[in-house]
Parts: sequence; C-alpha cells; structure tokens
Amino acid sequence: MNRGSVLVVGGGIGGLSTAVALRGAGYDVNVVELQEDLHSSVYGVGIIQPVNALRALDAIGCAEACLAAGYSTTAWGQMLDVEGNPVREMPGARIEGSELPPMNGLTRPRLHRILTERATDAGVSVEYGKTFTTLTDGPDAVEVSYSDGTSNTVDFVVGADGVYSKVRPYVLGEDLRPVYLGQSAFRLNIPREPEIDRIVLQHGPEGLAGFVPIGPDLAYLFYNTTWEEGRWLEQDKTADELRQRLAPFGGLAGRIRDKYINDSSQIVFRPEEWLIAPAPWHRGRIVLIGDAVHAVTPHLGQGAAQAVEDGVVLAECLSSHGSHEDAFHAYTERRYERCRLVVESSVAIGEYEMDPAAHPDFDHAGLTQHVLETMVLPV
Repeated sequence: MNRGSVLVVGGGIGGLSTAVALRGAGYDVNVVELQEDLHSSVYGVGIIQPVNALRALDAIGCAEACLAAGYSTTAWGQMLDVEGNPVREMPGARIEGSELPPMNGLTRPRLHRILTERATDAGVSVEYGKTFTTLTDGPDAVEVSYSDGTSNTVDFVVGADGVYSKVRPYVLGEDLRPVYLGQSAFRLNIPREPEIDRIVLQHGPEGLAGFVPIGPDLAYLFYNTTWEEGRWLEQDKTADELRQRLAPFGGLAGRIRDKYINDSSQIVFRPEEWLIAPAPWHRGRIVLIGDAVHAVTPHLGQGAAQAVEDGVVLAECLSSHGSHEDAFHAYTERRYERCRLVVESSVAIGEYEMDPAAHPDFDHAGLTQHVLETMVLPV
C-alpha cells in the first residue's frame, strides 16, 4: 500500500530513523542531506543509547545491530568525587517485560551506518550533497525546489535538519533560535579502561568529566565546563586546554588525562545549546522533528533518543489518523511534554555543574533517575 510521498530534510539520526519508520508505514520516502556523504554528516565521537532509545530503534529494526556493535551495560552509571572515590550509584531504568539493557553505547559513525543500511534495505532514497531551496505548501501537496535545480511535489515534508533548521522558519517563523547554556564540551575517544562498564561521572571544581563505554575496547571521555560564549579555541590547543582543566582530578580522570590526552586533532569541542519550540510543530503539510524543535544538551544522553522516538510516533500518527492535520496534532501532543522534561532537566543539570554552590540542594543523580524512569513509560 502506498500512502503517499514524504521528503525528509536531513540525513542524521532523526531523519534516517523517521524515514525508516515512514517507509514501514507505507510511504515513499526520499531523504536529502546537504553534506556530501555519510561520513561528513556525522558529528561527535560516541553516543549514549538509553533504554527508551533502544525501544524506538527496535521498532524500526535497528536495536539488535546497535547492541551487537556497541557496549551494553547492566546499570546506567556511577558518580565519583574529584579524587575518584565512589559517591553514588545510578541504576537507571528498564522496560517491564523487555530484555533491553539500561544503556548501550556505540560510535556515531557506526550508528549512522546501521541506520543508512536499514533505510536503504527498506527502500528509502537517500541523496547526499543536496537540499531544498524553497518549499511552497499547498492544500494538496508541497512544491519543492532543490539545490541541484530540480523540483517536484510531495505529500509531506519532514524537517529533520537540526538545531539551525532551514525548514523551521516555514513552520515557526524566523525568530526562534537555540539558547547557549554557558557550557561547552570536550569529547575524545579513548581505550576503554576496565571500570568504564557504565557511564562514569566525576565531579571536579570547575567541570564534570564523564566516561561512556562504546565498544568492548573503546570508550569516550567528555568534559563539560563553563565557557564564554563566542570564545574561540584553536583546534591545535584543545589537548593542552583539556589537560589543564583536568589537572585537579585524581582517580580515573587523572589516569585518562595522563595516558590519552595528547592529540588535539582527535578532540571534538562543541558549545551546548538547547531549544524547546512552542506547539504545534507543524504548519500545513510541513512538520518538524528532533533538534529542529527540541535541541537537548547532552547531560542525560537523550538527544538522539528523542529524535528516534519522534520518527516512530510521527509514522504511527500518520498511519492511524484520517487527516494529516489530525495526525500532526496528535504527534505534537504525544511528544511535547516528554521532550520538554528532557530539555529542561538537562539544562538544570548543566546549570548545576557550572555553579554547584548556587544550587546546594540539587540532586543530580535523583533527577537523572526520575527522567530515566519517566522515559520507560509508553511513548
């Protein structure tokens, strides 16, 4: 059964997941990605997949491959003090009746390969080095002009093109912009030390170091720290800067600092931005998913999870409602409060990390556990 045609703008995690879900629901789907190839559209080093992400990936036939390629854990994480002494365990959450683990970690390139292969096998068309130039929404279709000079009409357009979405102005206007949290993050792939068998968080005087297993022999380090907006850090200075900021740490972070932080070219440095767009997340036949409407800072590892869930829910709503207007309203209604909780909780954790003294009663581990337990509820 052919339900119609969909253009997905953006070939990242959310876009590919949505394309697979829509294809499974009977739509013809084409993905356009501005970057020139799969590799150039992958940013960052590793990715956290909480159990709700694995549930959504399972719905599109990708969870098994992710678990095989990554490192699954028996608990969410552990907190350490600056010297490396255990402070608190974070058990995470499980889905009743499911064998899925509390968390899986894997490299971003591997996840993109899994999603791309699944999309291709499902019959999704993926075009790289191409995007739209204009969208003209009409009562019966959307007219699309492309960067390669071609044009066509489709039944629906999904904007999955990230926090600086070019589709978003067609739905929510020109003024909506992400908010800089005040933190930036260093990230680096490292060999997996034996104790990195779950997420390990180590609080320091001016930032938080974290470690995530993403393969049997591989992990990644992240370090969240207060950073002046607009301050530029030259790529060849990142290793020196990160070592300096990790100087107060003992234990695991101290060992990692001394053994592995020596090659600036391998370090990814990114500002942390957030956004929760007002509802509705559609106008006419154009709808938004992922970072285009709910950009999440990385403090709860939920950014990609929410984008994948978006795709699954959007496909379910289009399949079960008589009109696209009803379907898009139902999609936003099912997603908005869930995404808002993740965005606002992540921001709260980041604000605490930047100034613990200003938040003496803040319970980092408790809030994390609350969100994780909420996320295992039905989507």
